[in-house]
Amino acid sequence: MTSENKKITSRDVDFATWYNDILMNADLIDYTNVKGSMIIRPYGYAIWENIQSILDKEFKRTGHKNIQMPMFIPESLLNVEKEHVEGFAPEVAWVTQGGSEPLEERMCVRPTSEVLFCEHFKKIIKSYRDLPLLYNQWCTIVRWEKTTRPFLRSREILWQEGHTMHETEQEAREETKRMFKIYEDFQRNVLALPVIVGRKTEKEKFSGAVETYTIEAMMYDGVALQNGTSHYFGQGFASAFGIEYLNKENKLVTPYQTSWGVSTRMIGAIIMTHSDDHGLVLPPKIAPIKVAIIPIGTNEEVLKKASEIKENLEKEGITCLLDDSSKSPGFKFAEAEVKGYPIRLEIGMRDLEKNVLTLVRRDTLEKQEIHLDEIVIEVKENLETIQENLYNRALERRNTMLYEAKNYDEFKELAQNKSGFIKINWCGKETCELKIKEDTGLKSRCILEDEAPNGPCICCKEEGKHKIYFGRQY
Repeated sequence: MTSENKKITSRDVDFATWYNDILMNADLIDYTNVKGSMIIRPYGYAIWENIQSILDKEFKRTGHKNIQMPMFIPESLLNVEKEHVEGFAPEVAWVTQGGSEPLEERMCVRPTSEVLFCEHFKKIIKSYRDLPLLYNQWCTIVRWEKTTRPFLRSREILWQEGHTMHETEQEAREETKRMFKIYEDFQRNVLALPVIVGRKTEKEKFSGAVETYTIEAMMYDGVALQNGTSHYFGQGFASAFGIEYLNKENKLVTPYQTSWGVSTRMIGAIIMTHSDDHGLVLPPKIAPIKVAIIPIGTNEEVLKKASEIKENLEKEGITCLLDDSSKSPGFKFAEAEVKGYPIRLEIGMRDLEKNVLTLVRRDTLEKQEIHLDEIVIEVKENLETIQENLYNRALERRNTMLYEAKNYDEFKELAQNKSGFIKINWCGKETCELKIKEDTGLKSRCILEDEAPNGPCICCKEEGKHKIYFGRQY
């Protein structure tokens, strides 16, 4: 960084301050007088738009249609499914007055939309021919968090939620897993996050769900971020709302339901996994600007060549920024690093005379001299290399913070002295889950369904039923 740019606190000195410095210096957000909420600046919102665009295409490819539900939910409607409302009660924001008149029935600002969808489904599902019903919503929700942090926990959240209805349990369970796999692939292949996936415990599953599957991302500091969930509801919500349809035998039956969602929390995960003390680092596949072109000096030939490079790259679908401002080269270089543009191209008169320019990779800050005739090929290859390197680098770091405890003393020692996730054998009982949290502050992250226990529960020493990860969370 140059003296012309703001300083970023080292992430190894103060991770929380470092995170806030990245948010502000990279121009992703701004704070507001609306307590617990943030302004998502254009550059930050452009990242969310890319997330939306990629996922929305995938949802539509798999047959889902977008819909928009109301923002407000009457209290009587929210109370139809008791388990569901109990789970959200502490985070619900209520509207009690409209204009100058008190409301006859208070309404909550939606914390999620299951009850709204169920009310609608009851009206439109009449026959087996109406199923499967595959809907998705991009919207804002409100959860009255006591402690907030931009992108991670806000009171007002941009998010996506899918809601589907099916004829059979098998079909609904397959949908739950199918959409969960789409989330997992997106986070691994687009966001370059080496996520861990599994099933939530009974205690931690979504309120009203039969099963909840979770995507757990580990941040640079070893703390977990729940980065997406997919829920199998069975017939619970449908029964509570009286949703029935005529099956092929002309009998009234109840459908099976799923729900699944992600949010702008994924942007926080990108920042806290990939960024460094120079600023934001973005995987190329999600970066709004993939290449920053910085001409050095004001020579017209250099500016002309820079414009030509931009045009050629954009013809290949590579988004570019040409910084021909009057700022100093050092400022421009530092600003490109803070903003996290995956590639920076530097070209001056001396470079032009030699028919070369300098390519700088944001992930490593390594410099390469490349021939002007090979720019498109070199940029494409480097973008692929950067994407792969970010994933592998995050995976390598994550793996250094995965532990396995064979007994309770070892677990407590690891919890006290190490950051990361700890894998254990667990009996499946909530009493042990709660004791672990009380003794160590660690919460269950996910049950590993593809890994069998190889010993007794480390807490109570009864038969082990599951392999499960515990860790601290944001």
